[in-house]
Amino acid sequence: MPSISRDIRDAGVAPVAPAPFARYTRPAIILHWLIAVLMAANIALILLVERFPEDWVRPVVDTHKSIGITVLGLVLLRILWRLTHRPPAMPTSYGRLERFGAHAAHAVLYLLMILLPLSGWMHDSAWKDAATHPMQLFGLVPWPRIGWIMSIDAGTKEMLHGAFGSLHEWAGYVLYAMFALHVAGALKHQWFDGERELQRMLP
Repeated sequence: MPSISRDIRDAGVAPVAPAPFARYTRPAIILHWLIAVLMAANIALILLVERFPEDWVRPVVDTHKSIGITVLGLVLLRILWRLTHRPPAMPTSYGRLERFGAHAAHAVLYLLMILLPLSGWMHDSAWKDAATHPMQLFGLVPWPRIGWIMSIDAGTKEMLHGAFGSLHEWAGYVLYAMFALHVAGALKHQWFDGERELQRMLP
């Protein structure tokens, strides 16, 4: 049985080209994937830290902190870029509810990507031994703790250390759920809706 495309060629009619799609800007794509890779690495480090030899634990934790601060800076840069460079429009096939859900999910993801490293930084600043253990990014660049936390009394600092640690942990759990939702949504649009969703953000 002749194919439809052959029938079109035989009739002298040019086949319809795929609908164009808008891609994110190159800096936005680079920042997106760099943040994603660093966050995945940081999650892996903290989940596997107890499997490392005892003398590796402190360097692993310090690397986790360094990556977190790096992610915080990159996320702020990503937000600045987004505010000054309009992202591509969503496909016209998206319904009103899908558009609202996508915008809400992105807002929550940005909030979590700021809250997670910031709460970790606050947790570290409230550590009782912070004053005698200076923080360095990747062992190279001195990085300050948060001054107002460092200056409070020991009892309050200990209480905040636990509170910020719990906030950091629970923010991580919410991030896992939002990340799964983000990936599921992208794959749903790509595979079930026929939209070239992944191509908008692939390098």
